[in-house]
Amino acid sequence: MNVQVSPDKVKPAQAKLGIVDCDIHPSFKNKDALKPLMSKRWWDHYETYGSFTRKVFSTYLPYPRMSPDTARADAWPPNGGAPGSDLDFLRKQLLDQHNIAHGILHPLRIGGYDQRNLEFGAALCSAINDWELADWVDPEPRLKGSIYIPQDYPEAAVKEIEKRAGDPRFVQITTAAFASEPLGHRRYWPIFEAAEAADITIGMHIGGMPGHAITGGGWPSFYFEHHFSNAPIMESVIISLVMEGVFERFPKLRMVFVECDFAWVPAACWRMDKLWARMRDEVPHVKRPPSEIVKTNMWFTTQPIDEPENPEHLRETMEWLGFDRILFATDYPHWDFDDPDYTFKFKMTPQERAAIFRENAMKVYKLDKAA
Repeated sequence: MNVQVSPDKVKPAQAKLGIVDCDIHPSFKNKDALKPLMSKRWWDHYETYGSFTRKVFSTYLPYPRMSPDTARADAWPPNGGAPGSDLDFLRKQLLDQHNIAHGILHPLRIGGYDQRNLEFGAALCSAINDWELADWVDPEPRLKGSIYIPQDYPEAAVKEIEKRAGDPRFVQITTAAFASEPLGHRRYWPIFEAAEAADITIGMHIGGMPGHAITGGGWPSFYFEHHFSNAPIMESVIISLVMEGVFERFPKLRMVFVECDFAWVPAACWRMDKLWARMRDEVPHVKRPPSEIVKTNMWFTTQPIDEPENPEHLRETMEWLGFDRILFATDYPHWDFDDPDYTFKFKMTPQERAAIFRENAMKVYKLDKAA
């Protein structure tokens, strides 16, 4: 049953906008939720051999932790289960409380795209997609699904895209920033080709377990370093995509970069433009300045947002990147959740606010056409 928040409890800024939240993490109550959605062969495999990913440390978790289960202290459902596993509680705590008109799901648990056994990973991704629809999107139309794909198995990924992209309940393809190789490499191009052909956005979320260090110098010592590395990791991904010519080959491809901030983007673009001007003869397939590609084909979610001492510095960064490039995200139910009423510490015009909290995402995800 949908729990409604009375109008007097909805904050004025929220009442004027039906917000689009571009990063919501649903979770399983337990892995048995996938049992009816998998073939006997693959469920038996899961039960017998488990999940075999590219983790290098036996206790290293798929998602770094700052608090139990990376969650807000108040995000544990009263009826039990992990944060993000109870639809009624998510409705009450997120959708209704913050007037979320559309919420884009990014499943994180039991990563199908990280499996060493590629066939099992493909089966797992397909089951997770069915689970998104059955447990979340169908009972709650405000939620929209992401097509979970085994990115290191492009043939299977393309089949999953072609199977799901015509379903308006899915509004994007989701991939991880980490893969076996830099994501601009040609082995991944069939995925980009399928996304462009289907006219569906790719949401590239920070994360993934490639089996090698997340920094150029090796494994970090502290969670602090790992969390900080979200930005340089995605920076390296974007450089790969641009310099390999992905957007020259697929000019209509839309990519949203999720949970990596965006304050670093101007400096990265300046440096790419400078080096491209000097060494463009090495990459003649890159026809446009990199900053132009970024401002044409890429969008960035707000969370985790940088908060300079002078809030106007953030405004200047957003003005350079473009208010049309930024999408709002809460990252619910994680500990660094962003409340839409407190995310920005500077004044925005009504047009800027509408763009970030709603209109940009409506266009990027074609939500006016979604079911």
